Amino acid sequence: MLVLALDTATPASTVAVAEVTSAGLRGVAERRTVDPRAHGELLAPQIRETLSEAAVKAADLGAIVAGIGPGPFTGLRVGLATAASMGQALGIPTYGVCSLDALGRAAGPGRVLVATDARRREVYHATYRDGRRVTEPRVAKPAELTVDADRAVGEGALMYSEVLGLPIDEMLLYPPGAALAALAADRIRAGVEGERLTPLYLRRPDAVESSERKQVSQYSKHVRR
Repeated sequence: MLVLALDTATPASTVAVAEVTSAGLRGVAERRTVDPRAHGELLAPQIRETLSEAAVKAADLGAIVAGIGPGPFTGLRVGLATAASMGQALGIPTYGVCSLDALGRAAGPGRVLVATDARRREVYHATYRDGRRVTEPRVAKPAELTVDADRAVGEGALMYSEVLGLPIDEMLLYPPGAALAALAADRIRAGVEGERLTPLYLRRPDAVESSERKQVSQYSKHVRR
């Protein structure tokens, strides 16, 4: 089955096409562009280009896998909204995967800290052992982390490498699309019903609606009459 995988939980917009088989998973094509302010503009063209590179049409897809974060509100919702709308339009299931898990899986064996940039001088982080997550995803300042790892991956780890004091794999900064697809492969093979893509924010959006009622000035009252 051909699967489209995408992630916008980091400054990167990542799109991949992979083939899930009974024996495993084969990556077909993958593209990534790093621009934290342009997920909305970049994602749709990247999907078209990746499908074209893989010589695949959208109608050939059997499932969509999306990184659900953690990540900043604005970028993350672009990917999830795109995945959900494509799944609905094509009538195929959608599956969500923790974006940190994709980095943890790609990091391979050993004890690995995954840290991505959470802005506000913080990181989203989790620890992995042999590709499996052993701590829950959290957000914290780098200096506050209790590090139980031999090395680290992710853009956040690179940004705060001096604070973390770990060797950093600079080739693995953003969630790989093929790893996202691999994490959902068992559900896809089993024909598990698709799921609603619920974002993992870990904190409230920067912009929230005010809970206080605005005071109407005497001047405003006068103008309305």
